[in-house]
Amino acid sequence: MTIFPLASSALLGAATLALAAASLPAFAAAPATLPDTLAQRVAACTACHAIKESRDTFFPRIAGKPAGYLYNQLINFRQGRRHYPMMNYMVEHLPDAYLREIADYFSAQHPPYPPPLASRLGAPMLERGRTLVFNGDPAKKVPACVACHGQQLTGVTPAVPGLIGLPADYINAQFGAWRNQTRHAQAPDCMADIAGRLSDGDVAAVSGWLSSQVADPAARPATSIALPLPLQCGSMPAQSAQ
Repeated sequence: MTIFPLASSALLGAATLALAAASLPAFAAAPATLPDTLAQRVAACTACHAIKESRDTFFPRIAGKPAGYLYNQLINFRQGRRHYPMMNYMVEHLPDAYLREIADYFSAQHPPYPPPLASRLGAPMLERGRTLVFNGDPAKKVPACVACHGQQLTGVTPAVPGLIGLPADYINAQFGAWRNQTRHAQAPDCMADIAGRLSDGDVAAVSGWLSSQVADPAARPATSIALPLPLQCGSMPAQSAQ
């Protein structure tokens, strides 16, 4: 039997303890203290609405949208005018002031836009989409998209969203939600009225043209727009003066 000197035995014991400690499961370590910042608190939001260049069909880009628009949507989810179980659950008990903080936070983020995908629509359909975006269709009482969403289609503060950078499938889905009455806004719900006046082909043309446009990375929501708007919208109650 080998007899270790006292010093060697102590070193061996220390090494054994070190190896044992290193092999303990991760949960035995002291939990990390996360910073109490708004960025950390909205991690549940960014898990889907990532603040980065993204083209997610199901979870739209919310970074850079006007704060008033984002706040209105959070209120719509909380009050059941919009239906998506995860969103309805997450905001169910959040107070107005906290929802405004969240809206302000995302509004101040400006990640780059992803490059657009080439549209599979033919030239006539794309031209129809461009016409609806810039001129509307007076025969159907459909105003031009730019009349409310701004000439650059980047939205208008405080509460009109931008349309550039959204995937065609997402735009189509939102028109479908308005038509099927699963998405609502404060009355009068101007987008529900417009969705009901457009044909399936019109919707496809608009979404195809919008999603194929290159977005200016420096673009920001406009700060003013010609008033009155072509339709009364509950999300923009003060339309008589800028």
